Amino acid sequence: MSLKLNETAPNFTLLNTLKKEVKLNELKGKNVVLLFFPLAFTGVCTNELCSVRDSLADYNQLNATIFGISVDSLFTLAKYKEEQKLNFELLSDFNKNVSLDYNCLYENFAFGMKGVSKRSAFVIDKNGILKHIEILENAGELPNFETIKTVLKNLN
Repeated sequence: MSLKLNETAPNFTLLNTLKKEVKLNELKGKNVVLLFFPLAFTGVCTNELCSVRDSLADYNQLNATIFGISVDSLFTLAKYKEEQKLNFELLSDFNKNVSLDYNCLYENFAFGMKGVSKRSAFVIDKNGILKHIEILENAGELPNFETIKTVLKNLN
């Protein structure tokens, strides 16, 4: 089943790096950006998340809460967040349920790895409705952050 714009975003409960549950349905009233990424400690993922870190003020001004999501364990993500000084939450989709729900899971990834999140970006409005969907097949590409910011501007 593929996701469509203006539909309700699939709800989820994932653990952050502090072992606390984050529930999408408890974020109503906020614009949310979900950034699925393949793997912590890899070059393109680090470039992506550090660029978000460095422009977080822009997202804050747009009333957006950012979450990075990967299939890494919360322990790996905690170390990664600390090393990269990331100033937004990382969520562990270790069991791959949320990546499946959002249709952004590689069946086969590099080096024979299976079940890794595709680099993807989703903007969800204050009512839990999908307003932007970008799922990249090529893990070497980055989401279009200008488009994401434009979508967020139009929500405010």
